[in-house]
Formats: sequence, C-alpha cells, structure tokens
Amino acid sequence: MSIFCLGVNHKTSPLEIRERLAFAEKTLPESLREILEVEEIEETVVLSTCNRVEVYGASEFSERAMDQLSSFLVGHFDVDGHEVDFYRHESEAAAQHLFEVASGLDSMVLGETEIFGQVKKAYKTALEAGVTGRRMNKLFQQSFSIGKLVRNNSKIQHGSTSIGSVAVDVAEKIFGDLKGCGVMIIGAGEMSRTTAQSLVSRGASGIIVSNRSFDKAVELADTLKGRAMRFDDWESALSEVDILIGSTAAPHPVIKADAIEKHMKHRRGRPLFLIDIAVPRDIEEEIRGINNAFLFNIDQLTQIAKDGQERRQEQIIFCRKLIAEHLEEKGIGALKSIPDNGKGPRSIDPNRPITNP
Repeated sequence: MSIFCLGVNHKTSPLEIRERLAFAEKTLPESLREILEVEEIEETVVLSTCNRVEVYGASEFSERAMDQLSSFLVGHFDVDGHEVDFYRHESEAAAQHLFEVASGLDSMVLGETEIFGQVKKAYKTALEAGVTGRRMNKLFQQSFSIGKLVRNNSKIQHGSTSIGSVAVDVAEKIFGDLKGCGVMIIGAGEMSRTTAQSLVSRGASGIIVSNRSFDKAVELADTLKGRAMRFDDWESALSEVDILIGSTAAPHPVIKADAIEKHMKHRRGRPLFLIDIAVPRDIEEEIRGINNAFLFNIDQLTQIAKDGQERRQEQIIFCRKLIAEHLEEKGIGALKSIPDNGKGPRSIDPNRPITNP
C-alpha cells in the first residue's frame, strides 16, 4: 500500500481551470465518498482552496488509481480533459509535497498562514466522512507536526504572508493612508477574516460583514468590531465603503457589474477597490471596464506577492533542511509497514478528536 497526490495549483493551472475544479464545501463529504468508490482508491483527503485542488489517497496501485481519479474528476466537473494538466506525486514525493504545502513553501504567498488551517480542515472533513484510514491519518498528522516545526524555527512568515496582506498592500497604493477607509466583506470565512484584520491593522474602519448565513456574519462582525448586514441588503451600503471583499463559497459571481456601475455614478470619482479572493470568483470581470473601480483577483495578486517571495527564497532552503532532518529522524509514517488489525483499511472512529500539533 502506498500514497499519492493528484492535483492542480496556481503554478500549473490558471484561475479559470481551478475554479471549475473547486469542490463545494457543503457537498465535500459526499464528493469524498464518491472518490472512495473510484477503482483502486482505499483512502482519500481532498484539499480544495483558492490556490489548489489536490486529492491525496492510499492505494495498492497508485498509478492506476491516479488514472482512474483523473477520469473521475474530468467527468465530475464536466471539463475537457485536454484543458487540465494534473500533477502526480507518489510515495515519498507525495508526502514531501504535502509537508511543503502545510509549511507554506508551495503557496502563492510564501509562508502564508491560512494554508495550515486549510490542511487541518481538509483532514477533519475527510476523517468525519469516514474516508481516511491508517495511511492518510499518519500522513496528515505528520504534516501538522512538520508545518509547526517549520514555522516555529524559521523566518518563512516574515513579511506579507497571506493573500489578505498582499491585497492590503495594493489597497495602500491606491488610497495611500487607509485610515478611515470603509470596508465591506461579502462572505464570512477565514480568508475574509484575515483580509479584514490586515485592513484594520492599517487603519481601515467601519467594517460591514454580509453573508448568506446571518449568524456567521454577526459572529465575524463582532470579532472585527463592525456590523453585520443581511446578504440581500449589501448593495444598500455600498456608498459607505471604499474597499469591497468577495470571499463566498458561491458557485457563480454574486457581485454584478451593473450593480457596481449604478453605484459608481454617485461616488463623484471616489475609487472603489474590489478584492476577489473567492474560487470560483465572486466578482464579475466586466467591472474592470468601470471608471474608478479597481478589481484584483487571486491570480493578479501573484506578481505582487513575488516581491516578498524573492526576499525569502533563502528561507525555502533552510525550511527544506528542517523537513529533511525531521524525516531522517522520524521517517515518513504513512509509508511504514502498518500491521493489519483485522478491521480493514478504513476502520476508524470519525468522532476521534484530531491531535493538535
């Protein structure tokens, strides 16, 4: 039994492809169980974020499993197989890839903080869905230990370490001082929170949070000392804001060009900065043609992120050395011989708590 990883990320596929392959959070448990029905796959975890869609698995025949999985994903998402170039990692290479992902070494923004939580959430979802077993459990638990090791013993997180902080850097170039700038957040997830916190730390104020689940909007607004607004009413508050963040899990754009164009006519030249950190995208691309509306999506933030990334390149070498030293001492747990306890490859208590690193 070995392990594998099949996926795409911001380095290998444009946003247009990644958003079509993105797994919806609310249906992910069902999708995980469908993946487990793919021939040769014994265990699985799906990591689906704005920058990557990766399927990890365990199989006796990894190459055959990845062939079957590739066909399943193309059919599941109704994409042309010629448009998608999945990367494939097997055995030690698959483990090394996950360890670097969890450590922030494979991120668009080197050392980003969000990915560690996203990896933990992906594993927790798979665990609760009952689709992990001894290989995936060991692999992901070890990735948490390595992620923490790297962050605690390197300077990989110095500088802008999230999409949110990079977006805030761009906002400052547009507005100068962000003091007094009003912010509206559409969506109440972790990316929304970290981006808003970065804006607040630079002086932005008057935070408004709108979300389909009003309770979640209230919870995030309280954290940011802002106010919550029901999703159907967000357009009515556009006149109060200078920065609009789209970060929902909607399968289609929720911020339409006609709404923004109608609003811009009353701003008298006052710019509106729109940050789309959702995959699939939340904000219609046609907004780019509206005067004084400045739209940036995930892929457009890549070039801006590269400046900080180049300054931290030496940290990649140091972090990989930390990982290598850990593996020299501990080995890769998911690839060690695991005796059969007679309960089958996926015998697991889905209510078992996740061990914190």
